[in-house]
Amino acid sequence: MNNSLDFSNKTVVVIGGTSGINRGVAELFARHNARVAVASRSQQKVDDTVASLRALGAEAMGFCADVREPAALAAGLGAVHGAFGTFDVVVSGAAGNFPALLTQMSANAFRSVIDIDLIGTFNVMQAIHPYLLKPGASVINISAPQATVPMEAQSHVCAAKAGVEMLTRCLALEWGSEGVRVNAIVPGPIDGTEGMQRLAPSEAMREAARESVPLRRLGTPQDIGNACLFLASEFGDYINGAILPVDGGWLQGGVAGLGRMLATLARRGAESGA
Repeated sequence: MNNSLDFSNKTVVVIGGTSGINRGVAELFARHNARVAVASRSQQKVDDTVASLRALGAEAMGFCADVREPAALAAGLGAVHGAFGTFDVVVSGAAGNFPALLTQMSANAFRSVIDIDLIGTFNVMQAIHPYLLKPGASVINISAPQATVPMEAQSHVCAAKAGVEMLTRCLALEWGSEGVRVNAIVPGPIDGTEGMQRLAPSEAMREAARESVPLRRLGTPQDIGNACLFLASEFGDYINGAILPVDGGWLQGGVAGLGRMLATLARRGAESGA
């Protein structure tokens, strides 16, 4: 193992780290000797993930909190700081999504995604700041292609993730003087995740998503984890405020097809519910 990717004696916190992409990220840091803390809304998922991380040989802990609840976040992160010390790396990946045309959504449905993705990221950023290693910490937000590519049936996610990316860039400016780097990763279609199951529920849609990627494969949580390792390591020491696509080239044009698929799915749902 390259020593530059050895995270021994470093604390990594993964918000939303009990499933999908974020769990893959947590497990990869554990394999690279980090102390890892995870957080999610489900205590059972937290317990299961912590057990899995410990089975990999890592020091691990977790807490149950909703990113929409600042007090719960602050309490949980304070406990992690008390046990593991200053945070070297924080990955913030809590997100919500569902395909729906604007005319199908209530204000509450639209607001729920804004609250989880955008306000939730704001809450995480405020809660972690007192505990970040200064200088030296790396903060990584998980964005989505919807931040830059308008899509049918995704107006709520497009609005929320655009905000997440701008918040990332603003904090790169505000926290850079403290020696804290803030970047974002934009995953492509990642196989085996809840998001992929929701957005491409049929094998035909999965195949269409696969074919829309220039590299002709779906991504894996490890692909995203590898990018996180790079950004958090000494190799990424001069990268700050970057929005890094990790998508096999999907943003070069293939992603546009997802919106059409989601719009079709949403219209079929509306028709069947009529």
